[in-house]
Amino acid sequence: MGRLALAAKITHVPSMYLSELDGPRKGTRQDAIDGHREIGRRCRELGVDTIVVFDTHWLVNASYHINCAEHFEGLYTSNELPHFISNMAFGFPGNRELGKLLAKVCNEHGVETLAHDSTTLDPEYGTLVPMRYMNADRHFKVISVSALCMAHYLNDSARLGWAVRRAIEDHYDGTVAVFASGSLSHRFAQNGLAPEYAFRIWSPFLETLDREVVRMWQRGDWKDFCAMLPEYAAKGHGEGFMHDTAMLLGALGWSDYDGRAEVVTPYFGASGTGQINAVFPVTPQAGECIPQAQASAALGFQAVTRL
Repeated sequence: MGRLALAAKITHVPSMYLSELDGPRKGTRQDAIDGHREIGRRCRELGVDTIVVFDTHWLVNASYHINCAEHFEGLYTSNELPHFISNMAFGFPGNRELGKLLAKVCNEHGVETLAHDSTTLDPEYGTLVPMRYMNADRHFKVISVSALCMAHYLNDSARLGWAVRRAIEDHYDGTVAVFASGSLSHRFAQNGLAPEYAFRIWSPFLETLDREVVRMWQRGDWKDFCAMLPEYAAKGHGEGFMHDTAMLLGALGWSDYDGRAEVVTPYFGASGTGQINAVFPVTPQAGECIPQAQASAALGFQAVTRL
């Protein structure tokens, strides 16, 4: 029925907004902005009607949550970095029908998920920053999915991603893109050192780790990457514990995925963190759904290696 047309791992660094404004940071994130606009252009070319964002700035402590209000409009100031994003205007339509469908199918796959279609809850900047550049004309409907998951298993997030794809392809009459909105390593520069690390990674270890992960994505080494994801999330300070990445890979087929990532905006440093815009080709996948989480592992979550 429906179609998952495009998948991507994207940055949402707030310095992109600063890059628009007059001052010393003006123009410094144009490459990331251009990457977003290119991904938005591809979505239009593919006939996408709705973008689903796995947002690592939406913190939740129980269940998975989908923000699918009819419309989003307002001014946003980041409580985390109010000196970076202050009174940023946003507005775009939501998609109640698809959001409720996603929650229904996720629950059928054993992932407890709640859809919020009548809510005053605004999206976080993991959704708002990308939509500023991809969706300035409000062309796309937008759904935000919680991906800063504080008490969740990574393989449940992968199962959620797979269920999202099943909902789209088996039940939805439309074309959808999914984005994992979050960094690679996410070790912010220590307080007082942020200006020094504005365009750098916090440590050589984290930069080396991130760059090797990007090469794995480009080579299509998905079995190895999925197997190492829990440890990478922990030792690499993955943003949101990398639940967004697990969701994205779940939607693509997890370790059976056979595509190769295309880097749109090359890896870059931002306030100590590692960032990228990369498109993951959507390829046909078959298989069983990802098994439910077992007892907690030492890292607090478990990975699975196959669908």
